[in-house]
Amino acid sequence: MSPRTPIGHDLLERLASLEAVDGPAKKLAKQIRSLKSPPKLNEALSGTWLGHPVHPLLIVLPLGSWTSAVLLDWLGGKDAETAADLLVGAGIATALPTVATGYSDWADSEPASDTVRRIGIVHSLFNASAATLFGASLAARLGGARGRGKLLGLAGFAAVGMGGYLGGHLTYAEGVGVNLATFEDYPQDWTAVLADAAIGDGEMRAVDVDGVSILVVRRGGEVFALSNTCVHRGGPLDEGELVGDCVKCPWHGSEFRLEDGSVEQGPAAFPQPALEARVSDGSIEVRAPQRP
Repeated sequence: MSPRTPIGHDLLERLASLEAVDGPAKKLAKQIRSLKSPPKLNEALSGTWLGHPVHPLLIVLPLGSWTSAVLLDWLGGKDAETAADLLVGAGIATALPTVATGYSDWADSEPASDTVRRIGIVHSLFNASAATLFGASLAARLGGARGRGKLLGLAGFAAVGMGGYLGGHLTYAEGVGVNLATFEDYPQDWTAVLADAAIGDGEMRAVDVDGVSILVVRRGGEVFALSNTCVHRGGPLDEGELVGDCVKCPWHGSEFRLEDGSVEQGPAAFPQPALEARVSDGSIEVRAPQRP
């Protein structure tokens, strides 16, 4: 009996092995990160202000508009033509911020994942094709070629559907946009992780606690502990730097407050998990935050 494989498995495997796209994709990602480097713009695109990525929220706008337009095209009759045309236009307009936030999320997948880079660039090509096809559909409608416009809209809907399939894989299978520390398990009881004398003021160390990397920091005579895995894209915080009362991720520059892990500067949209820390009998001990 042959093993059962999900629909699209072979396609995803092929896309994940497309080494040929790495060169141009890396250059494009670098350019996008440069364009969105101003902190306010970076945070706006990444969802720091919202508390989670913006892209999934915006997807429903063009997708919903175009889906409704196609349904009206083929099921709504002549009375629905104006509404269908307006929906096609609305989808094109809302695709612009959706694409911008999607490219922002994709560009920040560097340097962690070859698979995300490769599948993500194909995902964007399908969505760009969808926007182009719907744009041509709108032009045809306005020019009086409604039949051609309907067919172009149907082709655009197929393209956006394929893009959505790949986007779902990027989120749910590859973890793009999710909190990468969410499944970490921290000790519930005080656990010694480092000798008190092993870390000086203004220094930080990564320690392993039952398979979880924890960042220990001494700042201003106090000790602090955070997850060492950046919630944004998994960067190792111990390779970053201390900036005032914050630690700065070395990969994309997110800054988290040592006291509680809150985001001082994006692109991270989630707070960094913070543990309780203390010095006892010459050792630094940590434990998970205790719920009241």
